[in-house]
Amino acid sequence: MYSSSIFDGNLYDFSDKEPQRAPIGVFDSGVGGLTVLRQLYRQLPNESIVYFGDTARLPYGIRSKAEILQFAREILSWMQQQRVKMVIMACNTSSALALEIVRQEFNMPVLGVILPGARAAVQQGKRIGVIATPATAKSNAYKNAIVEIDRNVQVWQVSCPEFVPLVEQNRIDDPYTIEVARSYLEPLLQQEIDTLVYGCTHYPLLAPVLRSLLPPQVKLVDPAVQTVVACAQELDLLGLNNTYPPLPTRFVVSGCPQQFAQSGVQWLGHTPMVEVVGFPDTASQLQQDYLKS
Repeated sequence: MYSSSIFDGNLYDFSDKEPQRAPIGVFDSGVGGLTVLRQLYRQLPNESIVYFGDTARLPYGIRSKAEILQFAREILSWMQQQRVKMVIMACNTSSALALEIVRQEFNMPVLGVILPGARAAVQQGKRIGVIATPATAKSNAYKNAIVEIDRNVQVWQVSCPEFVPLVEQNRIDDPYTIEVARSYLEPLLQQEIDTLVYGCTHYPLLAPVLRSLLPPQVKLVDPAVQTVVACAQELDLLGLNNTYPPLPTRFVVSGCPQQFAQSGVQWLGHTPMVEVVGFPDTASQLQQDYLKS
């Protein structure tokens, strides 16, 4: 189930003559990006995928821009070493704070989730609520993107710092989670929103809880769906669609593989094999987290 070298060898060693067979890289702070992965399975079933969860350093939503940029650069450098043909930055916080910078620094397509999510939101309603991590909410990335598309739309944002830890701890059905969600949604309900955007890839995993608290007419927008649509368009434009059978998805984390596998099984339908890759600061981060616990 767990390994530090599951994919040693040439499984992902593609020649330059077959770039379409290279995998798509997906990264997130943890299990939240599995919502994007599920959309990749549905919309692009022929593609091979390398999934990286930076679990040693989550939650990203309370990090500074400098930290997020450092993490994104480290992960994208690692992704390049895995010879991926494209990267989906499934993390909303990274998309908000680092995407435009790293796009200029790396010679491969890097897609974010915010612009596709904003486009989907304006197609659904005119009174839009956004639930997001503190860093994403502070950046105003969703609000700016939505208003740029349609200036007649009204947007309200709520910072939800507790959601990611609750999802990562697999506490979705916990009564406490329902109360936390109720408190986050209250100001948006007071504004009579007609659309709610998941401003973090972790949040669709809370759909049963959120749906139970929202009026039935409020539409839920999952940016993962439109992000993968954009990914498909990019692959087609670049001629990088894989026409061969896909390889098994490679799951890699920077933290505890057991916890990721246990949290991910309910979203994947099976227990994933998980590999561990560390960056220079993740060992010290894990030690600090241990001392705090």
